[in-house]
Amino acid sequence: MSTRHCMKNILLVEDDKSLNRGISFKLSKEGYKVFSAKTVEEAWKIFNNNNVDLILLDVGLPDGDGFDFCSEVRKKSNVLIIFLTACDQETDIVTGLDLGADDYIVKPFSLMVLMSKINALLRRNSSEEYGERLSSGDIVFSVKDMKVFKNHKELVLSKTELKLLKYLMDNAKQIITKEQLLSQLWDVEGNFVDQNTIAVNIRRLREKIEDMPSQPKYIKNIRGIGYMWIEGCVKG
Repeated sequence: MSTRHCMKNILLVEDDKSLNRGISFKLSKEGYKVFSAKTVEEAWKIFNNNNVDLILLDVGLPDGDGFDFCSEVRKKSNVLIIFLTACDQETDIVTGLDLGADDYIVKPFSLMVLMSKINALLRRNSSEEYGERLSSGDIVFSVKDMKVFKNHKELVLSKTELKLLKYLMDNAKQIITKEQLLSQLWDVEGNFVDQNTIAVNIRRLREKIEDMPSQPKYIKNIRGIGYMWIEGCVKG
């Protein structure tokens, strides 16, 4: 079975300089590696010379058409594609999806909504492509049966701790804000989880997975922001 690191590469193809800069900044802040292109020619050079996990693709470009680019990409790759379009006409949306796009978003859009779409697609794709196992250091997370092992010994974690651990490992080496955790984590009954609950679960999780919880090897506090899983993570 093939393995792959959690770091994700995104190709942004958008000729509007201000929008390109804004999206690139947001993606980089969220921990993604961003390749920026403003033309079809630039996009092809980047795509052919780099390992790209997802393409954010504008429809109207100075030297070509986003639909044509999508069609050509689909002849050689199953890379995830999200269309960025100023048109909300049903025919344009249907055209993009028929050509093999995975999703679309209509301008003007919220960067939070865009990030939600990107994260959802990448999570779904990771599950389908890499199977049901996350490995980092001496920690192995068997997603299929929701069991965690440290040095081949099973750890007993609560459902909230399991969900928290999986989210951190899925986003290894990326700063995860407290707000992101609040939006991702809730208890099994769907009740609200506050920041204090997250802090408590982080502490309990450290006590179970760290050799020295006071000097964590895996979960690092990012003062005033949130947390980071600081070890590399392999899916497969």
